[in-house]
Amino acid sequence: MWHLLVLVFLGALCKAELEDDFTVTNQMKTERVVGGEEVVRNSWPWQISLQYSYPHAGGWAHTCGGSLVSPSWVMTAAHCVDFNDGAIYRVALGEHNLYWNEGVEYYRAVDKIFIHQRWNKDFANGFDIAMLRLTSPAYASGYVQVARLPRPGMILPNAYPCYITGWGLVATGGEASPVLLQALLPVVDTPTCSTIEYWDFYSTDKVICAGGDGNRAGCQGDSGGPLNCKVDGVWEVHGVASFGPVPCNTYRKPTVFTRVSDYNAWINEIMNKNGGP
Repeated sequence: MWHLLVLVFLGALCKAELEDDFTVTNQMKTERVVGGEEVVRNSWPWQISLQYSYPHAGGWAHTCGGSLVSPSWVMTAAHCVDFNDGAIYRVALGEHNLYWNEGVEYYRAVDKIFIHQRWNKDFANGFDIAMLRLTSPAYASGYVQVARLPRPGMILPNAYPCYITGWGLVATGGEASPVLLQALLPVVDTPTCSTIEYWDFYSTDKVICAGGDGNRAGCQGDSGGPLNCKVDGVWEVHGVASFGPVPCNTYRKPTVFTRVSDYNAWINEIMNKNGGP
């Protein structure tokens, strides 16, 4: 039953340490999408790897995903960045394999973090969203592109096909993969996801449920990353990965995302009042 499940944020539980030359140590444990497949290289060009370090630590670690929503701004989950532990952050753009510098990825430091003012670590209430201002703008290339966001208030119908992407665990406590993976997660509409067989009170119109087939799911390390849905022939980022059950691929317990279309006004306000998009 749902109330016996342990809910987990999808942030990284295993820390992936990157050396100064941007290769990865043998101890690295990247996390990946459960039931996923390796993406066609750079087919999701707005996907970023959010990485952290500490002063004098000498390395970087992947912790969450995110989406480039303007040249100077990244959207991610609030719970990825709500620690006051002295960490500093950067984003990797054009990234595919975290083990190797392939010559197309590049990095931008995070200048300032803006967490939704109503986020209180209670993911059932929603508001698990944050905006990261970069120290200098990203530049577009064949490997990096700004995401398109849905129109305000847009709600996708039940079973609408979407894809989660990320460097998350292949299974709860599973093996690691350094490459970006994707998995098809059809939308589970709010009336269905709100039933006792699914997430009951955890589902509101502020979130999107997707998946729940018992095979494919987001998992630790996928937090903050996009739920990508094709609308009128164009890919849009409709969700920000927030939480899921343990095990990650529990039947009828879909991965839950912050619904981007409920936050368009907040996103625009943050950007416009803090340096512009």
